[in-house]
Amino acid sequence: MQMAAAKEAVAGAPLLTVNNIEVIYDHVILVLKGVSLEVPEGGVVALLGANGAGKTTTLKAISNLLRTERGEVTKGSIEFQGARVDSLSPNDLVKRGVIQVMEGRHCFEHLTVEENLLTGAYTRGGKRAEIDRDLQMVYGYFPRLKERRNAQAGYTSGGEQQMTAIGRALMSRPKMILLDEPSMGLAPQLVEEIFDIVKRLNQQEGVSILLAEQNTNIALKFATYGYILENGRVVMDGDAETLGSNEDVKEFYLGLSAGGRKSYRDVKHYKRRKRWLA
Repeated sequence: MQMAAAKEAVAGAPLLTVNNIEVIYDHVILVLKGVSLEVPEGGVVALLGANGAGKTTTLKAISNLLRTERGEVTKGSIEFQGARVDSLSPNDLVKRGVIQVMEGRHCFEHLTVEENLLTGAYTRGGKRAEIDRDLQMVYGYFPRLKERRNAQAGYTSGGEQQMTAIGRALMSRPKMILLDEPSMGLAPQLVEEIFDIVKRLNQQEGVSILLAEQNTNIALKFATYGYILENGRVVMDGDAETLGSNEDVKEFYLGLSAGGRKSYRDVKHYKRRKRWLA
C-alpha cells in the first residue's frame, strides 16, 4: 500500500504502463519474466540493475526494437496514453511520442552535428520554421552543440555525441524519452552536466523520462521513482528517496553499509521481494 501511494504521489496519471511482460529471444531464451512498471506523465523513472539484468531489453520491448535482434514480447501488454502499442512499428511509436536514445551514443558519424539533429525531425513532417525553432531550443539546452554544429559527429567527444543523441531525440518532439545508460564511458563531471540538462528538459519541456542506468547513485539523485531489475525480474521498487536510503540497496549497489564502504565482492545479496510469485 505504501508503494502504491508513493507512486501516485510522483506525478500525474500513468503515461506508460508495462504490464507483466515476458520477452524471449530466438524463441527459446527467456530474458524478461513478468516485468511491470509505470511512468507517470511528467515523471522521471529510473530502471536500475547490474549489467545483464534486463534494463536495455525492457527499453527495447517498449520501443518495439526487439524484432531487429530476434526478440519478441510473448506475454503481457504495453500501453502508452491508455492505448496498446506493443504491436506498432518503431516508426509509428516515434510519431506517437516515444523515442529511445540508445546505449553507446549512436550518431551518424559522417554527418555534422546539426545534420544529425535534423534527422530527428524526419518523422514530424513539420514546417521548416517550426523545425528551426526546435533546433534553437536544442542549442539552448546544449550550447556546446551549437559551437560544434558544423563538426563531423564522428570526430566529436563522447560527451558531445551523447548530447547529440539526446538532442536528436528532442527534435522529434517526444512526450517520452527512453534513455539507455547515458553515463556510460563519460567522466563524472560530464555525467552530472548531462543529467542536469535531462532534468531541465523534464521540468521545462514536460518530457517524461524512463532512464536505464547502472549508476544507481546518479540515477536516484535525478529520478522520482525507481525499479530494480535482477535476472529479468523487478525485485524492488519505490520512490527515489526510499530506495536511496534502503540498506540493502546501499550495500549491494552503492557499496555502502552501516559499517562504511565495502568492496563489491564482499557485499551480500539483498533479500528480494519476490513479488513476481505473488
